[in-house]
Amino acid sequence: MTLHLFNPDHDIALDSNLENFTPPHAARRLRGDLGIIPAIWMGEHDAVLVDDEAAAHSLWRSLSRKMVGRGTPRILTSTALAKEPIDRIEPWGWDLALRRRLLRAGVGEHLLPSREQVSVIRQLSHRRTSSDLLPMLRMEGTVGEARECGTVAYVRRQLDVWGSIVVKAPWSSSGRGVRFFSQTMTAQDEGWLNNVLSRQGSVMAEPFYRKIKDFGMEFCCDAAGNVSYLGLSLFHTQNGAYTGNILAPEHAKRSMMEHYLPLSLLDSVRQRICEEGQRLFGGRYEGPFGVDMMVVGDHDGYLLHPCVEINLRRTMGHVALALSQAVNPEEDDERCAVMRISCSEDRYWLRIVSL
Repeated sequence: MTLHLFNPDHDIALDSNLENFTPPHAARRLRGDLGIIPAIWMGEHDAVLVDDEAAAHSLWRSLSRKMVGRGTPRILTSTALAKEPIDRIEPWGWDLALRRRLLRAGVGEHLLPSREQVSVIRQLSHRRTSSDLLPMLRMEGTVGEARECGTVAYVRRQLDVWGSIVVKAPWSSSGRGVRFFSQTMTAQDEGWLNNVLSRQGSVMAEPFYRKIKDFGMEFCCDAAGNVSYLGLSLFHTQNGAYTGNILAPEHAKRSMMEHYLPLSLLDSVRQRICEEGQRLFGGRYEGPFGVDMMVVGDHDGYLLHPCVEINLRRTMGHVALALSQAVNPEEDDERCAVMRISCSEDRYWLRIVSL
C-alpha cells in the first residue's frame, strides 16, 4: 500500500531545515483543510494521511460530485500508521520535519529517505538549481538571467547593471521571500537582505521583466533518472500567491498558449528540460517536479522566460492535471473549468468552477 500525504508547509520546512519544526498557523490550516487532495490521483488500494478527518470527508464529498467514477478513498490519521502495511510513501515533498513526524507516528525508517538524502533534496531545491538550468534552456525567443549573490554589495552591483531587479531568498514559498528593487536600495531593503544572507547564505538576483502571463510545465523523474513530461499548468496568482489553475485537456491549454508563443518553442523547451533534468536530478531525486515560466512583454511582441523557478516537489499544477482527467476523462472533452483555492473564516476551500 502506498501512503499519500499533503504537506504544503514543505517549502517553509526546507527553509528552517529543522526536524522539530512547527509550521505557521496558516500552513497547518491549509494542511488540515485540503489534506484529502492526494486521493484525486492515488491508486484504488492506497491510503491518504490527513490531520482532520471531518474536513477530509467534507472536501471529498464536494469534489467527488464533479469527478467521474471515484469511490470513497481510504483515509488514515497518524495514530493508525504503525499498524498499516505501508510499502511506499509519496508526500507533497520530502523534508526533515516530515521525516521526523512520520518516525514519531511509527513509520519504519526503511520507508523514509535518510537525512543525507533529504539534504540532497534541499540543496537541489535551492533556487540556484533554476539558475543552473536556465542557460541550458536559452534559445531564440527566450529571455532570462540570474545571479547568486553572497553579499549586499553584489546585489547592489546587479541593481546598477539591470536597473530594476527581483531578489529571491533561496528557499521560500508562495511569493514570500521575494523583493523588487528599482534604481535604489532602501535601509529596509538592506535589512531584509542581511537577514536572508545570514540565515540562508545567499540570494538570487534577476532582472525585472514585464510579465504578461504566468504558467508552468509539470514533470516527473523516475528512479532511473528518466524525466517525463506530464502537461502544461496554466495558473493564476494574486500578490505572488497561488489562487487557482485552469482544468482543461492539453490541446486546449496549448491553444491558449499559442496566442502568446509558438508551440514549437514550448516543445523545444519541454524536450530540453527532459534532457537536462536527467543530468540535474538523475540518481538524486525521484518524484514529481514543476518548472514555473512566464510570458514576457517585449517591444517586438512576446518572449518566453523558460525557468523562473523549479519546484522539486508535487505542485498544484500536478493536482490540476489529475483533476482535469478526473473531471473530463476523455481528451476530446472540450469543457474547461477552474480549480480555485480560497480562504474564508480561517478555512481553506478547493472548488471546481465550470467556465
